[in-house]
Amino acid sequence: MADTMATGVAPRETAARLRHLRTSPTKIRPVLKLIMGKDVLSARDTLRLCERGVAADVGKLLDSAIANAEHNDHVPEDELFITRAFADEGPTQKRWRPRARGRGTQIRKRTSHITIVVARFGDDELERRRQREAAAGGPARRRPTRRRTPKAEPEHDHDHDHDDAVAEESTTKKSTAKKSTAKKAAKKSTAKKAAKKSTAEKSTAEKSTTEKSTTKKSTTKKSTTKKSAAKKSSAKKSAAADEDQKDA
Repeated sequence: MADTMATGVAPRETAARLRHLRTSPTKIRPVLKLIMGKDVLSARDTLRLCERGVAADVGKLLDSAIANAEHNDHVPEDELFITRAFADEGPTQKRWRPRARGRGTQIRKRTSHITIVVARFGDDELERRRQREAAAGGPARRRPTRRRTPKAEPEHDHDHDHDDAVAEESTTKKSTAKKSTAKKAAKKSTAKKAAKKSTAEKSTAEKSTTEKSTTKKSTTKKSTTKKSAAKKSSAKKSAAADEDQKDA
């Protein structure tokens, strides 16, 4: 969490502090040495190209310090430089790691408090820098505008009624909405018709299958009755032949 710090050394100094960062101070201090004494634009480029993992957090803290200076002290960004940057040791979290033979070793998770202090260049230094930039032929530095200025609306040369245009837009929207609802209703009706056709086809198929099954059953019953009648007639004939033999 970044906050402003009031310093009594210089009235134009503004600071931002980041507390309880989960990184060791020994890993942060080499990065802070790279940006010490530089103007904020060069410091940003240095942090952007730095390969250390903590450079991103330091860059965010630098942006916070610049924003504090612009908002609280009304100092433009191109007139700021880094006067001090340091990292203090924060509270250390202690954890344990199991080792061989039932032992345990302690793990220290260190934290840091980072502070970045920015200040305004002196008038002599600002004049010298402007002369150097003018001699180099480069464009003079301008204060970057963070907020976008609203675009001015073009003036209408011709006279026309805006209410008519709004009414036309509303009517077109209503007509498109009606068309969409009509299309949706037509789609629903076609879907219902298709569903009815499919159900009718299924019912007709079921009826045909039932009729076929009934016809098969009737034919099987007829064949069984014919077979039984034939068997009975054959049995009667054999019985009559036996009686004739006995009489003879």
